[in-house]
Amino acid sequence: MSGTHVNAVDVTDLRTAHQDLHSEQGALRGEHPGRSRNPVIKVADLAWLEFEKPDLDRAEAFARDFGFGIAARTERELWLRGTFAGTPCMVIRKGRTSSFIGPVFRAAERADLDRLARATGSDVRDTRDVPGARGARDADAPGGGKAVDLLDPSGFPVRVVHCGEPLPALPEQQPLLLNSGTDHRRRNLTQRPPREPSRIQRLGHLVLETRVFARALDWYLDTLGMIVSDFLFLDGQRDRGPTMAFIRCDQGSLAVDHHTLAMHLGPGNGYVHSAYQVTDLDSIAAGGEYLNERGYKRSWGIGRHIQGSQLFDYWRDPDRFMLEHFADGDLFSCDLEPGWAPMSTSGLAQWGPPATRDFLGASPSPARVREVFQALRGDNEMDPARLLGLLKAANT
Repeated sequence: MSGTHVNAVDVTDLRTAHQDLHSEQGALRGEHPGRSRNPVIKVADLAWLEFEKPDLDRAEAFARDFGFGIAARTERELWLRGTFAGTPCMVIRKGRTSSFIGPVFRAAERADLDRLARATGSDVRDTRDVPGARGARDADAPGGGKAVDLLDPSGFPVRVVHCGEPLPALPEQQPLLLNSGTDHRRRNLTQRPPREPSRIQRLGHLVLETRVFARALDWYLDTLGMIVSDFLFLDGQRDRGPTMAFIRCDQGSLAVDHHTLAMHLGPGNGYVHSAYQVTDLDSIAAGGEYLNERGYKRSWGIGRHIQGSQLFDYWRDPDRFMLEHFADGDLFSCDLEPGWAPMSTSGLAQWGPPATRDFLGASPSPARVREVFQALRGDNEMDPARLLGLLKAANT
């Protein structure tokens, strides 16, 4: 018998990371339950994100450097994918300006589209029929399928699709074999991760800013059947409700990503960032070095988040959109109730460099100032107290 003695631990006595970091307090009486009692459908996952950009060649060059595969390319469309089988990660269509169009969610069953269409007064159509996208009929979504088009309370077009034939899996970037403590799995071998792009496995999540947070939150819960993993609230304003939510899909006992969609209250309605899973920390780091050598700008990283616990590294593409490499994220089933925690910059990471002004969107610009004035004058959830609370959170 080994001389090393390990005391047995009753795991029921341990507080989980969700309790210690995500849920210092659960919901108080009368607070938002974080889920709908009777949603129209329950989406299974994000399918892909839709963008427009004027230069598809430049977009493709960054996509390859960031680690995407190319699923399809025409004169007017670029479909990007990960190594996992399933749907693409992103479609970029040629447009006059660079803009985020909206998210596309995957329905669990074809019948969900009919149910959603009846409830919202929408039509079910082919995925290739993209309103306003000139030439889009010439390029089907890889695998084909049907779609329902909706509009969320923030004004984002939201599509729900049921796809036909999934994309086949591609070769993976293999995780490194690690020695840990007395577990020596690598012997007489050196560790030399190649300097190459992080190989994207799949689309993980999308983060949006909205002036109508409460209305948008309820729409995604009631219409798409998503559920909240964690709420954040402004210091001293918890009685006014949350100002950020990390939302996951509800697949019952199947554990899924801690968040597929995250939304926070702010002066604008817009894209914040999207996140793409890679193999491990070495993939994040070596891929980051590859991007840095090619002149791309890191926004923030490398570190480990609190909400979701994933390892992260954020980058800007040539059109200033923020994209995240992540690995080792939390997976929750439907059983976990939402956690509640105060919103703060220090609460963004367990370890890593301080959050940058670029990541926080804290660098003032004429466009941002205009957004603030428009929000304070408009019919939405922003007011001076909320704005001051958000500024305080960004400096805490």
